[in-house]
Amino acid sequence: MHDRAVVGGGTLSKVAAALPFVATRRLELLATHKRAARKTEVSLRFGKVDVCRPDNPGAKGLPKSVSVNFVDVVDLAGVEPVHWRLLTTHEVGDAATAWQIVDWYRRRWTIEQLFRLMKTHGLRLEDSQLASADVLIKLAAIATKAAVVILQLVQARDGQGGEPAGNAFSPSEIAVLDSLDASYQGRTVLQSDPHRRHSLAWAAWTHCTPWRMGRLSILQTARAYHITPRARILPRHRQGLGTLRDVCMP
Repeated sequence: MHDRAVVGGGTLSKVAAALPFVATRRLELLATHKRAARKTEVSLRFGKVDVCRPDNPGAKGLPKSVSVNFVDVVDLAGVEPVHWRLLTTHEVGDAATAWQIVDWYRRRWTIEQLFRLMKTHGLRLEDSQLASADVLIKLAAIATKAAVVILQLVQARDGQGGEPAGNAFSPSEIAVLDSLDASYQGRTVLQSDPHRRHSLAWAAWTHCTPWRMGRLSILQTARAYHITPRARILPRHRQGLGTLRDVCMP
């Protein structure tokens, strides 16, 4: 976000620009609200730098500098060039380790979606009124498990991955989905599950069908009765269901 000053003079961008690129890789960039999905070749360089403490009153108690490693990834030929400058405390001694940092960074969008599901756009974990840290940790663990399953279902809806339903559901839960599938199959092709049986995409279609049909789902029940007492209040309850419906609907 900011071009930080570094020890010895200059800025982080100038230090990075002075280094040669040491490796290239072809990456698939996902679509965003500003660009279409595309494949591009990016170049990588990395190094170590001592970043100076910010010059503002609130930072006076911080160390004068902090030593970090940086990984600089640049798309030199893109119509909308990509430039990632990643700072990390992980040691970066070679190109392979630097690419590992890049791969971790590329997963941040999935991680952010997980937290959105746990909080404002799903289970509203932050609305809990629990006072005990131990109990809150247990609730967070339950919410994380539920959010992971929801996210797996959302990501599997297109049927491209081919993951088995067992990645997210136990054998007994798959048996329940089998029963639901038999009830929700329609008379036309558009009303029938197009995915391979017992795949994660099949489970996503079966699990989200109750929302399409206006019925109460297992996750809706968990949201209403196990997350927070305030969720039992009807207007808040409906608001939460609407959010989860948005998550499941294509």
